[in-house]
Amino acid sequence: MYVCSCFGVTEQQVKKHAEAGACTPRQIASACKAGTDCGGCVRTIQAMLGRGSCPRRELLDQKPTPGTADRVTAGAAADADQGIAPGAGPRSAPMSLPDAA
Repeated sequence: MYVCSCFGVTEQQVKKHAEAGACTPRQIASACKAGTDCGGCVRTIQAMLGRGSCPRRELLDQKPTPGTADRVTAGAAADADQGIAPGAGPRSAPMSLPDAA
């Protein structure tokens, strides 16, 4: 049965991509374009994927390892001590324009 009629993607193809590691509709779309045109099949793909085991989802559900948050916080504190705003990149000096004569 076709899941995505826009690109002719079948239920079997979606299952194959899911077995190969695609855990989300976006990952399925990257593998076969299903869901990227009209979007009518995205809910069907979500239902097919369900809430089964997904290696990436399992990693997200894990608690952070001890010390990880401390390193991030310490780096942000060091930047703050130097007067660097979060996300601030290098700045260029303002240009002076010649006077109009």
